Amino acid sequence: MSKTILLVEDKLLLREIVKDYFLNEGYGVLEAGDGKQALALFGEHKVDLIILDIMLPELDGWSVCQRVRKVSDVPIIMLTARSDEDDTLLGFELGADDYVVKPCSPPVLLARAKRFLEPRSIPGQERNLMSGAGITVHIPSRSVTIDGTSRSLTYTEFEILAYLMKNKGMIVTREQLMAKIWGYDFPGDERTINSHMRNLRAKLGEKAQCIVTVIRAGYKFEEQPC
Repeated sequence: MSKTILLVEDKLLLREIVKDYFLNEGYGVLEAGDGKQALALFGEHKVDLIILDIMLPELDGWSVCQRVRKVSDVPIIMLTARSDEDDTLLGFELGADDYVVKPCSPPVLLARAKRFLEPRSIPGQERNLMSGAGITVHIPSRSVTIDGTSRSLTYTEFEILAYLMKNKGMIVTREQLMAKIWGYDFPGDERTINSHMRNLRAKLGEKAQCIVTVIRAGYKFEEQPC
């Protein structure tokens, strides 16, 4: 079944160009020219990825992202006309998974989107299911349970948890996490990982203590003292 993208961009020409690239790749595309229309479409359709401009009429991209995150962990790529690091960090803190600075190349945007639309799996069944301290991660379904209860994580939060559990007991640097998650020369800095880590720990509750911060080094997953 074809994956569906919700493309939220108020500039009609750019929206049409990006839409054509995704249609040519076999994806379905829903279009919105403002924030309110985007939320209405999201509520009416199954969406696999949102490409979301920040500067929108009616309701800005940050507000749309925040409202979507209250009900869904669908991947979100934010578009920004500025390379302002504060704008980027705010988007990540609200739950966005990636961002692209405009003007952007549609082929590059498509490549970035495919990471979320065609998620990678780890070969070998024994590595597709990981558990520790009551946390279970199933790679193929991208599902997480804590003491048997399902927990909803965003794409990026899931990637962080899975990578730390895969390397249980080993220190993982922020640079390693950025390379693993985004898979390219990501222009952000370690504050990007910090934002996602805060969100992940909040969702893990008391199990958050299993993710240990190693000062000036990175993080590691430990089953004790959980």
